[in-house]
Amino acid sequence: PTVSRPRNGHRKNEFIIIGLGRFGTSLAMTLNAYGHDVLAIDSDKNRVQHVSQVLPHVIQLDATNIDALREVEADQFDTGVVCIGTYFEANLLATVSLRKLGVRRVITKARTTTQQDILLRVGADEVILPEHEAGVRLGRRLAAVDFVDFLELSDDKGVVEIVAPPPLVGKSLRDAAIRQEYGLAVIAIRRGDEVIISPRAEEVIQPDDILVVLGRLVNCEKLRELG
Repeated sequence: PTVSRPRNGHRKNEFIIIGLGRFGTSLAMTLNAYGHDVLAIDSDKNRVQHVSQVLPHVIQLDATNIDALREVEADQFDTGVVCIGTYFEANLLATVSLRKLGVRRVITKARTTTQQDILLRVGADEVILPEHEAGVRLGRRLAAVDFVDFLELSDDKGVVEIVAPPPLVGKSLRDAAIRQEYGLAVIAIRRGDEVIISPRAEEVIQPDDILVVLGRLVNCEKLRELG
């Protein structure tokens, strides 16, 4: 097959997505929505027809065939993501093919930790376990139910809104020593309709203040428990 490869002048923003199940389709659509160039590939005609209605560059192709990938210039993409979940052998072959073609960054998905280990051994730069990671994220969100709001930044860090614990009310931020005691940075205070950005050390914590803190989630929980 021949295809006009998407170009925006920045190879680092070009992705080749292999496998258009729910995960691969969602990934491709999200990257496209953020303005990145995406070439989406699947061997299933129906999936290709469906996704081609919402993405500009979608082709039917056997991604386990390295020559077929070479024909669509897969080697010119900086990032390749293999999203084949059902057939591990196809996932493995597509991953190896992208690596042999010299794709700079190869990411693939796995269903088990055994598959993850194999894919890493054959050259994948990163292997994700979507179901495991989704479960971890849900667990963190449920565990953070007592926070006013919660934005996860990484596996163990985030931005959290916490009702000012009573022991800190009436103290200045300096005297509250939140950074020294909990390793957290107070980046804002919500006080009614007012938002105080980058509050000064002299700012006194008022009743019902919402502290917006940045740091490790476990430390955010310790601060919340102070109340």
